[in-house]
Amino acid sequence: MIEREFVKQKKREHQIEEFVGANLSNVGHSQTKMQRTPLGEKIIVSASRPGLVVGREGQNIKKLTSALKKKFKLENPQIEINEVDNINLDAQIVAEKIASSLERFGITKFKGVGHKVMQEVMGAGARGIEIIISGKVPSSRAKSWRFYQGYLKKCGDIALEGVKKAYKIAQLKSGIIGIQVRIMPPETKLPDEIKLAKELEPDKEEVKEEEEKKPEKKEEEKETKDEEKTKEKEELKEEEQAKEEK
Repeated sequence: MIEREFVKQKKREHQIEEFVGANLSNVGHSQTKMQRTPLGEKIIVSASRPGLVVGREGQNIKKLTSALKKKFKLENPQIEINEVDNINLDAQIVAEKIASSLERFGITKFKGVGHKVMQEVMGAGARGIEIIISGKVPSSRAKSWRFYQGYLKKCGDIALEGVKKAYKIAQLKSGIIGIQVRIMPPETKLPDEIKLAKELEPDKEEVKEEEEKKPEKKEEEKETKDEEKTKEKEELKEEEQAKEEK
C-alpha cells in the first residue's frame, strides 16, 4: 500500500529529527527539518549558536553525520545550519534557556528566572507568553506554577497555528521538572483585527463652507441672547407695575 510507505517515511523523518534534537543540547536548538534531494538527505538545523553546533574544525558535525549513517543507514546526509533571527520569540529556545538556568542556579530561583524570561520575550515584541513550571517546585510535593503576560489564544485555529509551543525537561536533584512555553509572536493575525486600507479625509470645499458659516452662527447666537435679555427685562417691568397697582 502506498499509504503505508508514506507513513513509514514520515515516521523515519520524525525519528531523525528527534535524534538530532537530542544530540544538540545547550546550543539553542530551535527545530530540525529533513528534505529529500537528488544528492541525498538534507537536514536543516536551526539554532541560536551555530558555532557550538559545528564545533572545532567541524568535529560535532562529523560525529553527527557518522551517527546518522550508522543508526538510520543514510547514504549521504547533508547538514545545513541556520541561525535564528530573534531567539526571544522562539518557544523551543526559551524553554531550553529556562531549563539550563534551573539546572545551573537551582529550583529556589525559579520565580526570578520565570519573570526575567517573560520580560525579555515581551520586550522582543510578542503579543503574549505563558510559562508553566511543574514538578517538585519548591517543596517536596508536585505543583505547577504559571507565569503569563499579554494576550494569548487558548482555543480555535489561531491557538493551533499562530501560537508557538515547546516542552522541555530539566533534571535536578529533587527530580525532573517539566517546562511548557507558549508564545504568540507579533506577526500573528487575529480575525477580529480590522485595518483601513485608506483613511477617509474630509473634502476641502466642505471645510471651507463650515469656516464661512461660523461667523454667521456667532451673530445669530448673539441676537438670540439679546432678545432673551430684552424679554426678561420687559417681564420684570410688568411684574413691578402689577405690584404697584395692587
